[in-house]
Amino acid sequence: MIKWVAAIIGYSILRFPGAILGFVIGRFFEFLTQDSIRIRTPSYVIKPETFQYNLLSLSALIIKADGVVQQKELDFVRSFFIGQYGKDRADSIFRTFNTQIKKENQHLDQLTRVFVQQTPYETRLQILHFLFGVANADGHISDVELQKLSQIASGMQLRLPDFDSIKAMFVKNTDNAYKILEIDSNANQDDIKKAYRKMAKKYHPDKLLGQDPAMIKGAEEKFREVQKAYETLMHQKNN
Repeated sequence: MIKWVAAIIGYSILRFPGAILGFVIGRFFEFLTQDSIRIRTPSYVIKPETFQYNLLSLSALIIKADGVVQQKELDFVRSFFIGQYGKDRADSIFRTFNTQIKKENQHLDQLTRVFVQQTPYETRLQILHFLFGVANADGHISDVELQKLSQIASGMQLRLPDFDSIKAMFVKNTDNAYKILEIDSNANQDDIKKAYRKMAKKYHPDKLLGQDPAMIKGAEEKFREVQKAYETLMHQKNN
């Protein structure tokens, strides 16, 4: 489209030579635009095994963060993997992790870099949600675990409001509903509705179609939390 507009402008100025020159210049700008689009929208591909082992490695970092390995946290991770991948596949994942990967030095920055490079932002949000679940498996998230979760979120290049939103789903406070929707406590009904539409779109499970099934479950859980926060705030505003 740009090349034809440029050709018409060129013709109006320099007639036929101008049309040719305008077409060439316009085609060049179209190429630059198309190339920039390709750069901005990379195709994410991560091997299922890489995803699963790295997710398990991050889980181990959370479990060991406070220096105490809680059985409830171990059971949470195992139940999660069995529920998502089946017992046989989960057993294989844990067996490989314990015999090979666990012996390697697992650095947080290396693990998170893989997810940044090979998974979309929405998937990384689900990973953080799952890790909050690991930390909360014993009924409490310690300050040390929160610090580790914050480091992981930073490593995965997640926005602070998104971190606070997911945190509010697990660490309960009076203003949790506002934090989940990423709005101020003085927001009016229109602000709440607008925030709900934005968050519902961000956390809708359909955003993860084709992604790892474990992450789709996390999206469904967060989607319910967003709905609950919206209903809570609208009820408060109407009373």
